Amino acid sequence: MTEYVLLVQPAVNRVYAEASVALTTAELEVANRAVLGGRVAGIGETELAGVRYVGFTADGLDERDAAVLANLSSAFALFARRGDLLEPVALRPLDRFDDDLLTIQKYSGKTNEHFTKLLLNVAVWSSAAAGEALGRRLRVLDPVCGRGTTLNQALMYGWHAAGLDLDEKDFEAYAQFIQTWLKRKRLKHQAETTRIRREKRTIGRQLRATIGIDKDSYKAGDSLELTFVNGDTVHADEYFKAGSFDVVVGDAPYGVRHASRAGGPRELDRRPLDLIAASAPAWTRLLKPGGTVGLSWNTVVTPREQVLDALSRAGLEPLDDEVYRSFEHRVDQAITRDLVVARKPS
Repeated sequence: MTEYVLLVQPAVNRVYAEASVALTTAELEVANRAVLGGRVAGIGETELAGVRYVGFTADGLDERDAAVLANLSSAFALFARRGDLLEPVALRPLDRFDDDLLTIQKYSGKTNEHFTKLLLNVAVWSSAAAGEALGRRLRVLDPVCGRGTTLNQALMYGWHAAGLDLDEKDFEAYAQFIQTWLKRKRLKHQAETTRIRREKRTIGRQLRATIGIDKDSYKAGDSLELTFVNGDTVHADEYFKAGSFDVVVGDAPYGVRHASRAGGPRELDRRPLDLIAASAPAWTRLLKPGGTVGLSWNTVVTPREQVLDALSRAGLEPLDDEVYRSFEHRVDQAITRDLVVARKPS
């Protein structure tokens, strides 16, 4: 058995940096179950020369194993430990574009991009698509996408991305950002914003784009699909085809407005439990069998059991053992964030 140590990415946010080793440890536990075949053992925090690492042992790592580890949300460098020496192990993440796709946007309330990646990873590795994540273009929906951090991470992986949000300012800001970014990077693409009409009435707007990872793939018609709908997530299944997504992933922190009250006036609701309970049935219909919903929220406002119950009532099967209860972490004095994952029966 070989001992390995994984150095995590330095985080600008000090509070998240303190939690990042524990979060990466839990993330690796999920990956080990789903895609590493349980071959990794002894996962936990270790310290070398005053530096914190995620340590583990394995009977060697093949190319596919290293590829999985390369895509851990906070992976920075991996080493095989040989006595007092560290031997670098090459990490080649899926990243298809420059990382400023994720980092260039700065605005109040933006979800930490490392956590966004973690949430997406955990949802995918908990789904029926886990074994295909490195080789197939998955379809990801963020039904509360804000200004598109999840959409951008899905694109980075080379996956198709769709988002939904009721806030017009967020919709307009993302539409402007992504089109400007694509032009500056000189990436082959087509993008347009149109109105969505049903029965002679407008029910929302949408940005649709096709994006080439490179010129050759774009010419061959092998493009990424990006869709952002400016509409109500409670009615998500009116905008997208049933059974079309591998995962539905979203961050619904307290104070972020995402949807109108179900059955009520067109006012925006800040309460995550109301949002999840009203929207989960539509999200479930959009999932493929074996697909997962992955959500994060503020536990100070809503207990975990209530979120799990809302997902269960929508026909999903929550994954709630010790590993999935290891992601809770403090964001600030008013927010303690956690995540849940629930699977649609196959």
